[in-house]
Amino acid sequence: MNSKHWTSTSLGDLDSTAGELLEVNRNYRVFAFVGKMGAGKTTFIKALCRSLGVGEEVSSPTFALVNQYEGRQSDSIFHFDFYRIDSEQEAFDIGFEEYLDSGNYCFIEWPDKVDNLLPEEFVLIQIKESEGKRHIESKVIID
Repeated sequence: MNSKHWTSTSLGDLDSTAGELLEVNRNYRVFAFVGKMGAGKTTFIKALCRSLGVGEEVSSPTFALVNQYEGRQSDSIFHFDFYRIDSEQEAFDIGFEEYLDSGNYCFIEWPDKVDNLLPEEFVLIQIKESEGKRHIESKVIID
């Protein structure tokens, strides 16, 4: 399991961190984001989307469960927020597994709600905030 750490002191740092994280994990398309409410998961996903060439507004799909964006090469990028679901069945019902199998980027907030549906290999992104800094760690998970 390889791991990489970044510390961000400003929103401006996030774009370079996002680019580095995507480069380090270039062989992966599924990213699971964990952190307390308000830690900056959606903010970091916005930076990742900018790095992938998304020009449209990126927002949290808390009520829709999934948002789709178009990247630089017309690739689809899927952003999930499972904070409000009560069971994995809700994710299954929207075709979550098909999204994961699509080969496109999938950014998942609150992945603990869909543990049993996650692929065998994915990148876990942990975001913690302390003293005005964001600490971001990426780990490749192989089950």
